[in-house]
Amino acid sequence: MKQLFNNKRISERFYGISLVAVLLIVWQVVSDIELVPSFMLPSPVTVVKAFVKDFPVLMDNLSITLIAGLLGLTFGVIAGFCLAVLMDYRTGLCKAIYPILIFSQTVPTVAIAPLLVLWMGYGLAPKITVIFLVTFFPVTVNLLESFQAADPDQISLLQAMGATKFQIFYYVKWPGALDSFFAALKVSASYSIVGAVIAEWLGGSKGLGVYMTQVRKSFAYDKMFAVIFLISALSLVLLFGLNIIQNKVMPWKKFQLEEDTNNEKKS
Repeated sequence: MKQLFNNKRISERFYGISLVAVLLIVWQVVSDIELVPSFMLPSPVTVVKAFVKDFPVLMDNLSITLIAGLLGLTFGVIAGFCLAVLMDYRTGLCKAIYPILIFSQTVPTVAIAPLLVLWMGYGLAPKITVIFLVTFFPVTVNLLESFQAADPDQISLLQAMGATKFQIFYYVKWPGALDSFFAALKVSASYSIVGAVIAEWLGGSKGLGVYMTQVRKSFAYDKMFAVIFLISALSLVLLFGLNIIQNKVMPWKKFQLEEDTNNEKKS
């Protein structure tokens, strides 16, 4: 069964890698025949050369973006978790805050960011706030819906046995919400890096967003694409790390996937 599960994962990765390889080849061909001017769409080879050439500068700017992204993500996840728990336990609070949460997502973050810079300056504070705003909502809403979708029969059984609210949360609601929590965390992790870059577009002395603004003004699009690839790679690393943590926290999920794979093979 384990070998079958591993073979399926290898097959899935092969298809993904093959698609990426095809896209890169098509991109290289389009650049070589100059279907699009090279200064507008540099080839993958040119982008790699720009990445290697500016690697020290990129790493220096990456550290600033990564610090802001991780701090904003941490604050957003903690605040989202706490608010979801409070809204689950207090129905009145949920009815009052939930519409505000939904309304907050109708306001573009790009429109708020200049105000945050005006109020907080060009330091880390406005960047962390922007990241907090984009990561806070997915965690709060996903956790709240999972808490409210907990099995009422299990809750009634624990209540009949004299369980406290904390025990009901610990043994029923939280384990049932782990899937949704990690799903929201993966979305928020991706948003955190993008949010940090967007915040840095508005001002600052260092960061990948600042670097992108500088190379865009000089029309060095090969360097700009190098930054885009670095941001994508960083997001993939964060997602990979979260997958490892999820497998450690939820070991039963791996066994469930293996069982589903075995059932598919039998059918």
